[in-house]
This record gives sequence, structure tokens and C-alpha cells, in this order.
Amino acid sequence: MSKRLEMLQKLVASGSTDPFARYGLAMEQRSLGDRDAARATFRELRAMSPDYVPQYLMAAQVAVEAGDHADAREVGEAGLVAARAKGDSKALHELEALLAGLP
Repeated sequence: MSKRLEMLQKLVASGSTDPFARYGLAMEQRSLGDRDAARATFRELRAMSPDYVPQYLMAAQVAVEAGDHADAREVGEAGLVAARAKGDSKALHELEALLAGLP
């Protein structure tokens, strides 16, 4: 097990409400090839912090990697709403590009 994964799991298990902790955990799970765990962590993050915009593009990309285009579209569209609410034009454009490339 990677030290980074272990540290992030402990941080999340400790009850941290910092969305970056779960985001970091999901990204580490993804980088280690554990898409199912990453998707589950992204779902938890979205439930806890729906206004945390960076999660949406990464969660949609992981769904695409898993071949789940319906979930990628749903996550991407939710991300558009969050990005617009935050005024995050960069995330908005990235999500629009991802959605445009889905079958």
C-alpha cells in the first residue's frame, strides 16, 4: 500500500470535512488503478461537498475510464451547474469539452 494512500485514508477516517482530503484520496486510488474505490470516494465527496468544483471533471473522467458514459454524463452535467454557480469558467469549459466527447 502506498504511504500516500495510507495517509489519506487515515485523514478521511479521522472525520476530516476538508473536501480536498477525499479528493486526494480518490485521485490516489485512481492513480493506483483502483477505479471502483475512486468512484466510490468521488460519490462520497459529491454527497458531502457538492460545491467542490474540481471533483466533477476527475470523477467524470474516471467514469469514462470505467466505460460508464451515462454516469460520466450525469456527473459532468452536475459539474456544469456547480461550475456556473462558482463562476469557474475554466472548469466549465473543461466539463463542456468532456461532455461533447461522450458517445
